[in-house]
Amino acid sequence: MEALRARVVSTLDSMSQPELKEFKFYLRNSGEEPRITMQDLDRAPTTSALADLLVKRYVVSGTPRVLVRVFQRMRRNDLVAEWETASRMNLKRPYENDGPGLERYNMEKPRKAFVMCVKTGRPGAEQDRNIIRNWLEECKFECTSCIDPDEKELMEKLTEFRDGIIGIKDDVSCCLVTLMAHGGKGFIKTVLDERVNLSDIFEMFNNENCPALQEKPKIFVIQACRGGRRDGGVVQADDEPMEVDDSQKKRLPTFSDYYIIYPTQEDHVALRHPKDGSVMIQAIDEVFRQHGKKLHIADFFTQVNNRVVHTDFYMNKNPIKVVLVMESTLTRAVYF
Repeated sequence: MEALRARVVSTLDSMSQPELKEFKFYLRNSGEEPRITMQDLDRAPTTSALADLLVKRYVVSGTPRVLVRVFQRMRRNDLVAEWETASRMNLKRPYENDGPGLERYNMEKPRKAFVMCVKTGRPGAEQDRNIIRNWLEECKFECTSCIDPDEKELMEKLTEFRDGIIGIKDDVSCCLVTLMAHGGKGFIKTVLDERVNLSDIFEMFNNENCPALQEKPKIFVIQACRGGRRDGGVVQADDEPMEVDDSQKKRLPTFSDYYIIYPTQEDHVALRHPKDGSVMIQAIDEVFRQHGKKLHIADFFTQVNNRVVHTDFYMNKNPIKVVLVMESTLTRAVYF
């Protein structure tokens, strides 16, 4: 990423002040999502700050493409040619530039997904379910559905899903569980308004209870409120001795290789449009359409978060902001 940033700075420094003004105008009106606004540009007065804004907003894979579009509108064919070449080179990821390559999980074997969705009393939920199903199918997951379950049915189906993975053991690469429902702090609600603790669900798939998933990614996408607080946004203006186990037998932490995505911060509401569906899941669809399967899952959901954070939402005419929360104990990169 630093190599790309330096290249962007060099390009911007070569431009005159009138050209930079024109560049910012076309950048703001490029049509690329997530949008760069006038306020964003006001907070990036130098070429260095502008380069930071571009690379953070569009990441390594998207920045060359955005620059090509802007330079085409500026009729700077020399820079169009330069950045088209950069785009084709598919510049390396940040950890590939800055040190040893991050090892990847082996994803060649079957991928298993569980999709639970409470549709009753949740307008837009059907749209969410369709988007998630399409995303998972494009990523070659074999999906198990669970629609409008009560607590007994949900836990039985999750247990059956988990036990099925244990049964095939070496023939599974990854497990992904999506839970879409009403919820609160640490729990989701069934169609009968029963509470199910998320920790109980996570525990079902840990290294002790599901040994078939040891050292394999276990991904959880949660679309549910985590409380009742609303974030209106802001105007920008250990010392204990540690013992080391030298046993020759390999040991794993109980909860390693997890990746959990929440649609909002703790104690806060999650947003869902009655027609278009949930904010996070809409953003998942948009990022997947733009980047496909090129991004490591952490980068993928960082881009999803970028879109969500830089979009303004309203409830009862009051502004509300949303930010995703990602928790990870992954030890390798996950590419679908």
